[in-house]
Amino acid sequence: MHKPEQKNGREASPDAAPGHIEVHTFEIRGLDCADCAAKLEKYVSEMPGVARAALNFSTAVLTVEHSTPVAEIGKAISGMGYTYKLQGNGSPKESFLRKYRKILSTAASGIGLAAGMAASFLGLPWYVPTLCFAFAIVTGGFYIFRSALYSLKSLTPDMNLLMTLAVAGAILINQWEEGAAVIFLFSVGSALQSYTLDRTRNSIKSLINLAPAEASVLVDGKERKVPVRSIVPGDILIIRPGERIAMDGTVVDGVSSVNQAPITGESIPVEKRKGSPVYAGTMNERGTLEVEVTTLFEENTLSKIIHMVEEAQSRKAPAQEFVDRFAKYYTPAVILVAAAIATIPPLFGMPFDTWFYRALVLLVIACPCALVISTPVSIVAAIGNASRHGVLIKGGTYLEECSRIKAIAFDKTGTLTEGRPEVTDVVTYGCSREEAIHLAASIEDRSEHPLAAAIMRANGNNGVLKAESFEAVPGAGITATVNGVRYSIGSARMFEKLGGEVQEAIAAFEAAGKTPVILGGPQGILAVFAIMDRVREESPAALKALHDARVPHLVMLTGDGEQAARAIARQTGVDEYYAGLLPEAKVSQITRLRQKYGHVAMVGDGVNDAPALAEASIGIAMGATGSDTAIETADIALMSNDLSKLSYLVKLGRRMMSVIKQNVTFSLVVKLLFIGLTLAGFSNLWMAVFADTGAAIIVILNGMRLLR
Repeated sequence: MHKPEQKNGREASPDAAPGHIEVHTFEIRGLDCADCAAKLEKYVSEMPGVARAALNFSTAVLTVEHSTPVAEIGKAISGMGYTYKLQGNGSPKESFLRKYRKILSTAASGIGLAAGMAASFLGLPWYVPTLCFAFAIVTGGFYIFRSALYSLKSLTPDMNLLMTLAVAGAILINQWEEGAAVIFLFSVGSALQSYTLDRTRNSIKSLINLAPAEASVLVDGKERKVPVRSIVPGDILIIRPGERIAMDGTVVDGVSSVNQAPITGESIPVEKRKGSPVYAGTMNERGTLEVEVTTLFEENTLSKIIHMVEEAQSRKAPAQEFVDRFAKYYTPAVILVAAAIATIPPLFGMPFDTWFYRALVLLVIACPCALVISTPVSIVAAIGNASRHGVLIKGGTYLEECSRIKAIAFDKTGTLTEGRPEVTDVVTYGCSREEAIHLAASIEDRSEHPLAAAIMRANGNNGVLKAESFEAVPGAGITATVNGVRYSIGSARMFEKLGGEVQEAIAAFEAAGKTPVILGGPQGILAVFAIMDRVREESPAALKALHDARVPHLVMLTGDGEQAARAIARQTGVDEYYAGLLPEAKVSQITRLRQKYGHVAMVGDGVNDAPALAEASIGIAMGATGSDTAIETADIALMSNDLSKLSYLVKLGRRMMSVIKQNVTFSLVVKLLFIGLTLAGFSNLWMAVFADTGAAIIVILNGMRLLR
């Protein structure tokens, strides 16, 4: 059974019925300025029949709730100077001229500028270079002037309007060459900004491309290729070696190894057999698998990751909010200064042309493109980098907070330890180790206690003896009859007398943080088993890496007893531990740590530790693959159980903040320098454009370093 394709939970259609609200998503191309994005969003929002429009500049995706025909929205987007692709339904293939129109117009402008300069150099009549420069202005500035007109209509002045005013002013004072140079340099800069921003945005597109568009499904015993959006839970997928897995599901037949690195960040392929879970976007390596689908396309792990990363990239970090507030006042202030420069000096007899020209230069410098773009491009790149490493971050705010972390609190079970008790030692009295384990497993066969499960795992595939007459002793253990003999297994409370050797073994195990389980029969004690939740192999190295990364305080929180907590703390290298904590007590400890250290992260499984994760400055959930709860409750989710990702997170957060500070400082210095040069008369229009677009490209390229 398959479902028809849908768009955002509704049947997709190119035209909406009047009064019927639909949702469509547009991928906007050529969007290289945050101010331009705000202008486009506002313009579409104010269209008749549009209920809401939200444009995510970081991903260049416009989501529109509307009752007006889609074609009208597309016309408005094109009118603003952008091309677009309608998600879901697909879009008609663009012609060569339409796809590369801005590049072609820039090239034509460059040819006109070069021809005009050559004509001037050769001393041709004045109208020849003037016509060449006019050609350069018209061809290179067509889309700029059209966008400026729309910005006037929507009362959202932007760089296109400033450039238009500057070029118009240059023509008024007969500076055709300057006007042509301004248009050409601005067009080149915009094209380069678009290219570099698209490279940054590809961090999301690479995730989207992980899932194939079609998959092989068994239908009435025959294999058919069907679109992944039409696959429903219960369908059986056939996945051959070298194919990407299209949907989340459970293996029902076959054995293979699967590369889960794109989802979990694990470097080693994981073996999959009957009953194993598989995830959309992972790669099947060597065997054919039959997989029963467990979720719809929109609900699978990869879709959730993509949605979460898109939302994260759209959220503003505090650093970005500060820059936006600064730019909001900066641009009008510079425009007022430019107006004052154009009008006040001539009142005192100074030449109007000179000061009017300087005002035009200042108008060009007024655009805060480099400043505004400096922060979001860094955040988008860093979050994209993290997603490729199996780390999901819900927003730049949390990554920024990672750079300030002074203490990290860890839950013990399943975080620092494997979360699965194992038999570590066996001391026997009058029987072999194998005999003791086999007998204990026979008695524990029907028990669901975690310690019983550890004994069953130690017994492996050796089977069990028939046991009967089971009797549970609350809080102590169980008794059962095996081969006509009555045996008991449990804690020391099960037994009246324990010899000196047995007591010594129990004391030694307890001192090591292990739980002793005693097996006894009619003749006395047969064995003492030591059971312990093993420390993850990577835990000590991961915690040392955090100390090396200058995170000064690492704390372990656990509900276990004092001795077990002390033993685990000693093995892992935490600085402090708190034992015997209930969930509410963990929250209290996090509150105390925040009062003491200010910025505190909590690492847990995202389920039992939800209150503590919420209380911490940052909640980090381990092993989030396939766990809706972990992804929803945590601020950051590690898709695998790899603790080494924590030091990577801290370092990435610090790198991001360092790059943001570099970008903001560089942008402001360039602006202030050129404002000073302009007032002193040492700057001209083409130099101002070169400085503005050049600075924007430099900060984008600097931010892109975070992709590595």
